[in-house]
Amino acid sequence: MKHSGLILPILFTLFSSFITAQTTISARLVDSLSKRPIPYATIQTAHKKGVISNGEGFFILQLNDTAQIDSLYISCIGYGSIAKPLIQFQDSIIYLTESAIELDQVVVSNKNLTVEEILQRVKDSLPKLYDTGLSKKRLFYRDAYLQQITKANYDLKKSTIPEFNKAFIDSLFGSIPKKHDYYTEILCDLSSNLNGSDQKIALIKASELYDKTAEIGVAALEEKFNTVIKKRVKPDSYFKIKSGIFGTKVEGDELFETEEEKAESEMLKEELEKKKKEEKERKANFAKYRRRQLGDIYSGLLVGEEPRLNILEKSNRYEFVLDNFTFLGLDPVYVISFSPKRSEDYKGKLYVSADDFGILRFDYENVKSLRSIKLLGFSYKENIDRGTVFFQKGYQGKYQLKYYERESGMLTGIKRPLKIIEKNKHVKGRRKQNELSMKIDFALTGFNKYEVVVFDAQPLAQSEFDGITEDNSVLPTYMPAYDPEFWKGYNIMEPNQAIREFKAQEAE
Repeated sequence: MKHSGLILPILFTLFSSFITAQTTISARLVDSLSKRPIPYATIQTAHKKGVISNGEGFFILQLNDTAQIDSLYISCIGYGSIAKPLIQFQDSIIYLTESAIELDQVVVSNKNLTVEEILQRVKDSLPKLYDTGLSKKRLFYRDAYLQQITKANYDLKKSTIPEFNKAFIDSLFGSIPKKHDYYTEILCDLSSNLNGSDQKIALIKASELYDKTAEIGVAALEEKFNTVIKKRVKPDSYFKIKSGIFGTKVEGDELFETEEEKAESEMLKEELEKKKKEEKERKANFAKYRRRQLGDIYSGLLVGEEPRLNILEKSNRYEFVLDNFTFLGLDPVYVISFSPKRSEDYKGKLYVSADDFGILRFDYENVKSLRSIKLLGFSYKENIDRGTVFFQKGYQGKYQLKYYERESGMLTGIKRPLKIIEKNKHVKGRRKQNELSMKIDFALTGFNKYEVVVFDAQPLAQSEFDGITEDNSVLPTYMPAYDPEFWKGYNIMEPNQAIREFKAQEAE
């Protein structure tokens, strides 16, 4: 009994140590009935700081000062919210229960509004509710690019070049990697306005995750092709290529007999040069390239000056239906679906606050290919464009971007003849020496996924912005395999299973 006076201090110390040590909460959100993962749920503290669950329902939250945080809040549209003490978040799976309320069971703003009236109030509220001025945002940005060759066939018609036999062609096609995945992640402070005209970025940490041996971008593919070809070139010979597959190897009028072939060549060269330029900029100007990408994202939001989607600006081109009335946390929201009346490209849903008619979330996806080129054996199609965007109230009651996700995809195909001609500059009268003739049937898919999570945003005066000097000495850390320790201590968007399991061949 003489030590009873120490019991309370010891218990207090142990409890405090436990809470302070509880700096990381990692779990998966799951529907209580279907057991399906719940994406895009908000996990935050009372100070509105937190993260978003990823597409597979996973999240990880780093808390720097847990002694000052007694509760966490989890909310997602269509589900009942959870608010409970931090110490109770011990399970790796957290179940949410679906909770929807039909529109005819409630009365909002003392009257039932039609979908037309709601949309008009949304349009009227945009200039007042969304901050278009300068702000400084701490954000995490992930860019995933997945490319795969789906077809690489050839039919050898003729070859008078001894080195260009079937074995060589097989080795050439075999040297081309069939798949290339590239992931980059950055944590940064972005100072900018909504339309993206003023931008400054300060990188905090960055990573690149890919297999250096498996790049199949345009530049890498051309480099591999040229390397193999050069090994076969005689000291007094050179090769000409007649097709337009590799833009930099096509030279002048002697290779294209028709106007149609010339038009195809120019179109193809323009598309390939654009891709090569993007790859070069990505590698040479890491911070500048990401700053431009983020600027494009902000300027293209639904509430930006030049939105990518014209849903509100040209609402007469869409059919709107009031689907439901539900809650996002404690916020009542109208759920409005839209689809094209005529030839517009998108369908989706708007989630509108019933309190101030601000847009809390919008989802969209294309209903047809956005761009399609098919000419003389070359085809290019942009077939995927879909996304999800969340807004959240921040300083001065203004809505700020909270989460952005966009997925885009394309298909490219080349099905046409290819000739490789050996010429000799020292042979008089007949420079053409040998020729290889074949037919190429080549196809690849490309898929991009962009994710942005904004953790904090504060207003920024013009003088403060002008005083910011960009110092982007931080370069990305190359990783041949995913390392869960790299972002330890930082709040990020939890990676999906594909990223967690990525491992380059060189790391095996």
